[in-house]
Amino acid sequence: SYVFYKIKSAMRNNPQLAKHLKLVSLSFDPKYDTPTIMKLYGNNFNYAGNAGEWEFLTTESTAKLDPILAAYNQDIQRRIDEKGNESVGYNHIIRVFLIDPRKRIRNIYSVAFLHSDLAINDVQTLITQEQTNPIQLANNTHESKLSVPGDYKEGYETSDYETQTLAVELRKGIPADLMQFVKKPPLGLPPIKQPSNNQLTAKKIALGRELFFDRRLSLNNTFSCAMCHVPEQGFTSNELAMAVGLEGRSVRRNSPTIYNIAYSTKLFHDGREDNLEHQVWSPLLAKNEMANPSIGYVLNKLRNIPSYKGKFEAAFNGQGISMQTVGMALASYERVLVSGNSPFDRWYYGKQNNAISESAKRGFNVFSGKASCIACHHVGKKSALFSDNKLHNTGIGYRNSMGIAPKKQRVVLAPGVFVDVEKSIIDSVSEPKAADLGLYEITQNPADRWKYRTPGLRNITLTAPYMHDGSLSTLEDVIEFYDQGGIQNEVLDPLMRPLNLTEQEKSDLLAFMQTLTGSNVDLLVSDAFAAPVGDITRQDPAWVHGSEVEVK
Repeated sequence: SYVFYKIKSAMRNNPQLAKHLKLVSLSFDPKYDTPTIMKLYGNNFNYAGNAGEWEFLTTESTAKLDPILAAYNQDIQRRIDEKGNESVGYNHIIRVFLIDPRKRIRNIYSVAFLHSDLAINDVQTLITQEQTNPIQLANNTHESKLSVPGDYKEGYETSDYETQTLAVELRKGIPADLMQFVKKPPLGLPPIKQPSNNQLTAKKIALGRELFFDRRLSLNNTFSCAMCHVPEQGFTSNELAMAVGLEGRSVRRNSPTIYNIAYSTKLFHDGREDNLEHQVWSPLLAKNEMANPSIGYVLNKLRNIPSYKGKFEAAFNGQGISMQTVGMALASYERVLVSGNSPFDRWYYGKQNNAISESAKRGFNVFSGKASCIACHHVGKKSALFSDNKLHNTGIGYRNSMGIAPKKQRVVLAPGVFVDVEKSIIDSVSEPKAADLGLYEITQNPADRWKYRTPGLRNITLTAPYMHDGSLSTLEDVIEFYDQGGIQNEVLDPLMRPLNLTEQEKSDLLAFMQTLTGSNVDLLVSDAFAAPVGDITRQDPAWVHGSEVEVK
């Protein structure tokens, strides 16, 4: 009641919530809770008037109530006295359901995981989804409706293809209170660790988000962090095996997702950083990423952009723009992009037996048993990061270094249109791939050749393609690769071995991984959509004066 009370207060002050949200409470005791009793109870919450409609419902009888409870998997155990009669009282678990206009259950909250801010943000995300009405993917296996491509080309190769491109103006977002995940992380995740000198605040997060999406942080004002870590593409890039930086410059590796990056103790695929505040400067200065010539160049540009005036001082207790505060701000935003409360979490940690399918349950047994995936993708008693935060050699880096490739390679001519081309032809017109030896490049230890960081598996259905080089396009490809035991080489990780999985076990393993999408990904994407993208204005130092053309 307290949480609903808080939600109703928010509805009184938020016309959008008041317009779209209805609160409904259903009694489990129709014998006592008659319509008259329920009406009296509801009168206690009339203070907000029509804003914040809250209905208190009952049924004619227990017989009428039971089918509703069964449909929502609500287990009610009525107490029986020694004579076999129902006594006053019963045992039950109260749950709150978030239901969309098409009567689909979108989230289930237990009392232990019910907070007014969380529920309100989930509702706001759902409202955004209903307003944007994004296209549902064929064979969509996750609940996210905003993690879809803006230019969805399913069926492009057919003669009757019609564009399904989403209009940019429909992808408007709603700012979210991301501090809620600092106060209470989603189910299945541990508390966010905060550096002692960079405690998280709403102002730091907001400033970091603005910097993350600002294209002016690149040399030519066209490229932002978000152009490799695309929010609706799992904060990675579904369209590129390996990232492309400023002016189309090639990058050696796949863009890693930054979902749950707060929990990583090794950053970059080769683990060369362990601190988000420091990590952010690498892409800002890399010539093939954002290409800034120096730290001072970035800082001086920011100091001369009017929209940042006073924001650093407000976020950092009077400290202005510096290498330290820029790193702290960007790290603060990245640190709160935590995503949990997935169907798996609700089953494994929330004890909701029907949260995932029987196939997914069998898949988790394969994951933690026969396939031994859990050896590197750890699952704890209270939380699961699905990573050991270590680096391993699976053989993919070795294969690339040795130039091991099939004689023919499939080339995409257009979405859905492929042709197989001889490798010799491709080699004759392409530049040789840059060498990539993984951790060895950092340590110079031969035993570290081709070792790369273990990625977390949360939101894995959103973050294709896979591996450090994006060479595996689908989860089915990943399962087949590990089933074969990787690629043999002299420093192959000893954990790699053929798994000999059956087709059913592979299917179940895939079903399990499809349960790892967090319930709050749409909230994070919607919040990202609300960020400015750093358009150049006449007040910016990069504006070329005298270039305006007068139109009569």
